Amino acid sequence: MASKAVYSHRDPMLKKRDDFEDILEDRRNSSDLRYALRCYAPVLYKELTPCTAGGLKGLVLQSDQLRYVIGQVSKETGVTVEDVQAEASAILDEMAHRLQLSTVRFFAFMLCKVFKALFRSICVNEEGIQRLQQAIHEHPVVLLPSHRSYMDFLLMSYLLYTYDLALPVIAAGMDFMGMKVVGEMLRMSGAFFIRRSFGGDKLYWAVFSEYVKTMLKNGFAPVEFFLEGTRSRTAKSLTPKLGLLNIVMDPFLKGEVFDVCLVPVSISYERILEEALYARELLGVPKPKESTSGLFKARKVLSEDYGSIHVYFGQPVSVRSLAEGRVNRGQFNLTPRHIPRRPGEDVGVFVNAAAYRLVRAQEENMVLKPWVLLASLLLQNQPAGRGPGQGLTLEELTQQAAWLRDLARQFGAFLHWPGTAPPGSGTMPGLCATETTHKGTSVKNNSPCPEGGAGAPEEELLRRAVVVLSCASYRNQGLHVFLRPALLASALRTASSSRKRQRPPPSSPRCHGDHPDVFNSFTFLRNVFSNEFILCPGAAVQDFEEACYLLGKNGALQAGQQDILVTERGRRTLAFLAKLLDPFLQGYQATEGLTEKQFVPAVRAFVIKQLLTGRLGYVEALSSDLQKNALAALLRLDAVQKLKGGEAPGTLKVNAVVVNSLEDTLGGSLPTQKAAVARL
Repeated sequence: MASKAVYSHRDPMLKKRDDFEDILEDRRNSSDLRYALRCYAPVLYKELTPCTAGGLKGLVLQSDQLRYVIGQVSKETGVTVEDVQAEASAILDEMAHRLQLSTVRFFAFMLCKVFKALFRSICVNEEGIQRLQQAIHEHPVVLLPSHRSYMDFLLMSYLLYTYDLALPVIAAGMDFMGMKVVGEMLRMSGAFFIRRSFGGDKLYWAVFSEYVKTMLKNGFAPVEFFLEGTRSRTAKSLTPKLGLLNIVMDPFLKGEVFDVCLVPVSISYERILEEALYARELLGVPKPKESTSGLFKARKVLSEDYGSIHVYFGQPVSVRSLAEGRVNRGQFNLTPRHIPRRPGEDVGVFVNAAAYRLVRAQEENMVLKPWVLLASLLLQNQPAGRGPGQGLTLEELTQQAAWLRDLARQFGAFLHWPGTAPPGSGTMPGLCATETTHKGTSVKNNSPCPEGGAGAPEEELLRRAVVVLSCASYRNQGLHVFLRPALLASALRTASSSRKRQRPPPSSPRCHGDHPDVFNSFTFLRNVFSNEFILCPGAAVQDFEEACYLLGKNGALQAGQQDILVTERGRRTLAFLAKLLDPFLQGYQATEGLTEKQFVPAVRAFVIKQLLTGRLGYVEALSSDLQKNALAALLRLDAVQKLKGGEAPGTLKVNAVVVNSLEDTLGGSLPTQKAAVARL
């Protein structure tokens, strides 16, 4: 039932898209100071009781829920109630925002200058703004933006100030607190700071959850957080984290508010500020620590062109409507509301399904620029080991880009493709520029080598990897459009039968060579990649039907009741789609059964060796993100088991039979090292 809430079978070509307005146009033609100091009178929640930041802290500390937990902690630790309450107050002081309009006005003025220097335009769907304005007035609102850049939360506050909407309070990591002056200014513009991990700290969790719920229940301000938890270094959506989503849904489930509106927001960058930084992080270069001095050193980016940004405020999603018929709210009446209790299994399933629905809504409203499709084509024609002059000619690139544009539109992509602009015009990522020669067009290598290269061949490989991973981050922005058809294309390639489905799928996801029909091959690949892409658990049938529908509508397949036949015109489409997943397939093959003490560094060394010898064709296999997802897949498929006790806890025990079967199913031919154990 939960999966039905996530997917709707529709013709993607029929989806209406809102029009956009460039908010920088007015800023270029009027005074920034007048804009920052203008009258600001946002629409507020209709049941809002005015409350200062200090008053909010008092409401949290006096709440029945927190007082109950304080009493429990006091009994468990032997510390007096007064001391535990003092600790709770200190946690709240460290966490809480101190929103001040004067600081907001200062940021509004400074961000005008920064945005006009960095971007050509910032385009916003005005209909989405109108829907958000109405939602803020009627119900408590939670804003859920996609997270690809540090710029995201600054941009969100800037937009809401521009449109005279209530400023959000934003969940931020403790990293920013270390930034002198800037950290406090962020706090005074609405940021509240939370630890990345709470461990078993019952008191911290109680303070944090009660603080968020108090703000939400009182309509103090829209609550904003990133459903993915952290920035995506690969530009793919990350598996949603459920902690904060559970918290903001709790007041509705317990009957403390009539409804809560969840608003997915899609932020699409033509060029990402951190593109080179992300590529190096994926290759193992440590992330620079956030600091005020580092912020000032980064001001040189103001001289570069980062193109345009499109921000799409999606349709507000009612938690009440989502929960209807799926959650029994009566279970929360069995104990007093202030006593913490573990919700039923149906609540966990409901929250998980809602999270996937919201991330998919973010993906569907991502605006794709021409460079996203160009990067996909260039990467497919630029395997590792080939020189930069052996790519596509400009004429070939133009023709293929037009073909891929039409295919993406048939699959429902939200494209921003100027009618008169040739492929390749506009802003191209600095690291991933194209180089046109008399031989052709290809990825150009113009980036410095990450530190730590051991020798000339490895240094050259790592230099190339920075370029390719940066380029791949742009291709990844559009993968959600092609993902399900690509899984079907790969399944058709690996299945030994054209039969749709010969028998019901087994209860265990580990169906390798036993079930050669297309559906089971599709299900197997989908399960392997469930950490890599947004694929809702339990929705394999819906995904399969969607893939068949899209490829049938495109004319690439003829899907009957029993068999799936590839048409002549469909061979090109299926070849392109299957190649999209090849870097991930090879990357997963390279991680199977390695004997490692530290998994990711050791896998990286193994991959480098295979790339240098030509046994592996995609340098994207060097991505630490891909390697971690591959390990998660191996654990989930029981190819590896993590030992919890004994002399070496944390050791991975390899199931050689399953690993061999996985390798055969994935079509691998790598000399993977089979071993009994691998220590993390």
